[in-house]
Amino acid sequence: MFTVALVLAGLAALLHVYIWVLESLVWSTKGRRVFGISAEQAEANRQFAYNQGFYNLFLAIGTGVGVAFAAGDCHWGIPLVVFGTASMLGAALVLVTDDRTQVRGALVQGTFPALALIALALHAL
Repeated sequence: MFTVALVLAGLAALLHVYIWVLESLVWSTKGRRVFGISAEQAEANRQFAYNQGFYNLFLAIGTGVGVAFAAGDCHWGIPLVVFGTASMLGAALVLVTDDRTQVRGALVQGTFPALALIALALHAL
């Protein structure tokens, strides 16, 4: 179950790198199409999206480093994985509590982290 948890956490990290690309690098083109907003909305929110994208990148880096260390039998990698995936899941929950129309986005953002946390909990039993 530990390997499953690390794979799921790794997938969550990769997804958050992709979100970083959408929000910080290609926001006005592909990013706005993926998020379903107009060019005007994208421009008005460009600074916020850029900043938010880097939050996603930093969570991905922390989780990825945690996965690498935990996979190498370094026990302090596990808290990094837990913190990163719990933060990702928390952000997904905040997204849907703020706007019920964002359920799809919250599911995309939160499924891998939630499953990784469940697998870690089952491993700990």
